[in-house]
Amino acid sequence: MKSKVAVIPCDSYDQGKVSEAIEKGIALLGGWECFARKEEKLLLKPNLLNRAEANKAVTTHPSVFEAAARGLRKSGYEQISYGDSPGHPGSVEKTAEVCGVKTIADSLDIPLADFSHGKTVEYTRNRITRRYELCQGVLDSDAIINLCKMKTHQLERITGAVKNLFGCVYGLNKGAAHAKYPDAESFAQMLVDLNLLLKARLHIMDAVVAMEGNGPASGNPVKMGLILISSDPVALDATFCRLVDLDPKLVPTVYYGEVFGLGHWKEEEIEILGIDSLDDYKKLDFDVSRERSSHGKWAVFGKLKALTRKPVIVNSRCIRCGACVAACPVEEKAVFFPEKGKGSTEGKPVPVYDYRKCIRCYCCQEMCPEKAIVVKRKLL
Repeated sequence: MKSKVAVIPCDSYDQGKVSEAIEKGIALLGGWECFARKEEKLLLKPNLLNRAEANKAVTTHPSVFEAAARGLRKSGYEQISYGDSPGHPGSVEKTAEVCGVKTIADSLDIPLADFSHGKTVEYTRNRITRRYELCQGVLDSDAIINLCKMKTHQLERITGAVKNLFGCVYGLNKGAAHAKYPDAESFAQMLVDLNLLLKARLHIMDAVVAMEGNGPASGNPVKMGLILISSDPVALDATFCRLVDLDPKLVPTVYYGEVFGLGHWKEEEIEILGIDSLDDYKKLDFDVSRERSSHGKWAVFGKLKALTRKPVIVNSRCIRCGACVAACPVEEKAVFFPEKGKGSTEGKPVPVYDYRKCIRCYCCQEMCPEKAIVVKRKLL
């Protein structure tokens, strides 16, 4: 059976337009009742990566969150909560407030789930990961509705439906996962295992304004004018890829998503609903890494540090906040503040890298609040 992906045009974040687009997409897929029972406890899982304003295209736009929440309320769902475990340290509630989600949730009487505590969960049907430290709010829910964002990602090329569920992992355990699974291949396999464990019922992608370039936090907003909806996260991310002229099999989360049985990425196995053709909505100049790579036994060559991209600090943008140092998951930090001299200008020095220790997870780039870290696409 083909996986269905609803692709609905939506040219702005006007609340009426977004609600209409999501309502249309849900109807094409059979209605909310196809994905959850009225008596179940639902968790809305937006992308709340860091404390970024909605117009930065870093997080799920609050109008998408509101449209999904109101749609569920209108359909008779009463037990709804929301949450995410941001990459940025600090209060989950404060992050949701800055991103514009908390105000809407409060107005709809939707509580913030417990994402401040976690519990170890065993996963016996794993391919690569045997246990996860999941947020308590995830464990307290019966079903997850994934509200992801269309963005680029330096490690996995893109972050969409599959990657967004990483925010269900509690706190600092996300950094530990990067250290344990340091390359795109193993990290993607861990993410697919996580998706198989959590079994999110539905995935709604905010692609009205996406992020290209130096994503997932430091890229540039770009208008795509779409809302994508599917119960298959692999098919949804593969459709994202085709819209931006990226071969889906180059994306490890998509490739292993099918290998592990999470979903489908091949074009003949996906049915597009809502539009006549993806060609009318493609953005061929979308800034995303399209360089060739290999999977499986040939992926070892892509892991060689001499052949990988590296994070580089733009000194003129750096505010010496130390977010990159804090985000580095390596025990002996690969990025650090040097002693006075090397890397310094006036006052506090700019952090420097020891690339021999760097595992190329790009957590530093992801957490930089000033877009001061770029990933150079050339040999080291």
